[in-house]
Amino acid sequence: MPGRKREYDEDDVRVRPGRSSRPRTRTRPKHDDAIDALVITVDRGRYGCVREDDPDVEVITAMRARELGRKSVVVGDRVALVGDVSGDAGSLARIVRIGERTSVLRRTADDDDTTPEGRLERVVVANADQLVIVSALSDPPPRTGFIDRCLVAAYDAGIEPLLCLTKADLAGPEQVLDYYAELDLPHVLIRPGSDLADLRERLAGRISVLVGHSGVGKSTLVNRLVPDALRAVGAVSAVGKGRHTSTSAVALRLPLVGKARKDPGWIIDTPGIRSFGLAHVSAESLLHGFPDLVEGTLEDQPNCGHTAADAGCTLDAWVAEGKADRRRLESYRRLLSSRAGEPDARDQQADSGPSA
Repeated sequence: MPGRKREYDEDDVRVRPGRSSRPRTRTRPKHDDAIDALVITVDRGRYGCVREDDPDVEVITAMRARELGRKSVVVGDRVALVGDVSGDAGSLARIVRIGERTSVLRRTADDDDTTPEGRLERVVVANADQLVIVSALSDPPPRTGFIDRCLVAAYDAGIEPLLCLTKADLAGPEQVLDYYAELDLPHVLIRPGSDLADLRERLAGRISVLVGHSGVGKSTLVNRLVPDALRAVGAVSAVGKGRHTSTSAVALRLPLVGKARKDPGWIIDTPGIRSFGLAHVSAESLLHGFPDLVEGTLEDQPNCGHTAADAGCTLDAWVAEGKADRRRLESYRRLLSSRAGEPDARDQQADSGPSA
């Protein structure tokens, strides 16, 4: 009847169905068909990878699968790939697993762990076996303060260090080697046109990461070790669409030389860096970066900070007895002060030559 109020019953009620009738699950695909690969370059969310069983094939461009969450992928990581792994132009694979890392080389932006910038920890590379510290003997002069920092980072990461002294035609290595005499630090000397057989032997079968200041001859050394390095780097930089590759690390396969059939190894070239922040390294680990001083602390008080202000620190007596080089103690204490956010006025002067 017109004007009469309508009465509603249960037939008029519409129940909206849920978004999904399937129960939620965290079960992830196993990706049993994934292939193993090594990450050789990282650039803006794209990763250049090569198959470890055949590293000479085309570089595979990949992206991280969503299921990895916040896990970072860095140069040197061993990963599992699915999708288009042909390496053809325009192809894109997915990284679905990251292998357990055998080592992680880190550095912080600054030594001051009281600031956000100082706590910014950067993973340089993963799974490196050896840290090759490249330093010129002249032009620019060797900076033992920088070398000390690299040694601390290497020991903290469980990576073997190798000191590579370039431009040996311009100056002798005696001062630098004398400074590290107590460490039995392995080293190689490099001259223009010199035979690289000794260095190649030390690199064979390993993943070695090269670090050094700009101007020490690191790029020249890389091009001598890998004659087609420019072409190889250009190929992997296509991942970043033309970005200059000196701004990021890149892994390069060393070529076979002569009749040798031994694995020649990999080198990871890193950009020239000005400093190696150690805010991520504990004070105790910092001391173990100076193995020649460790024994001198065994009789110290438990709460001794080993700084110059700690009265009765046995390190002073240890050095006075000639059991360690005083320059090494001074370098260690400068790093302690720098790590605490208290730069030493002598640091700049000390980093200018072998007496650091």
